[in-house]
Amino acid sequence: MAKIEIYTWSTCPFCVRAKKLLDRKGAQYTEYVITGDDAARAKMIERTGGPKSVPQIFIDDKHIGGCDDLHELDYDGKLKDMIA
Repeated sequence: MAKIEIYTWSTCPFCVRAKKLLDRKGAQYTEYVITGDDAARAKMIERTGGPKSVPQIFIDDKHIGGCDDLHELDYDGKLKDMIA
């Protein structure tokens, strides 16, 4: 199974949407809720190479992007193989 990490804010609707997709796929993931945590947000930005919005998603340490990027991978049929 792939190592999936997702950086979120507690009130972010895009974060909820991304997690729901992962849940529907049966994927296990580590969630980092960075609401109000400047150090955690700085680490996320360092890992992404610049993007500051949430969610930010990594699969096997590869930066996937945000919610729309995750859904695009699913639409294209690529997500299943990435998280298997």
